[in-house]
Amino acid sequence: MKLTLEEVEHIAELARLQLTEAEKSRYREQLSDILEYAARLQELDTSGIPPTSSVLPERSVLRSDEPRPGLSLDELLRNAPAVDKNQFRVPPVLD
Repeated sequence: MKLTLEEVEHIAELARLQLTEAEKSRYREQLSDILEYAARLQELDTSGIPPTSSVLPERSVLRSDEPRPGLSLDELLRNAPAVDKNQFRVPPVLD
């Protein structure tokens, strides 16, 4: 699909771009090539491929989720800048 200069000017206007005549010509060629490639991809039969398929092997980079004991209250509050009644004390955020 070849774009016209008017279509490129319209796209540039939508994107708020000010293009020179040389840029319009170059972008017309580049955008036309992109649209032609997309049209070629649309011709491929992908009916037998599930939408969630991937060419990469299935593997997880995350560790397995295993429960572990948490911190004690003393350990938790040890590095707090201010503590009041076994709770973090923070400055007020509302008046």
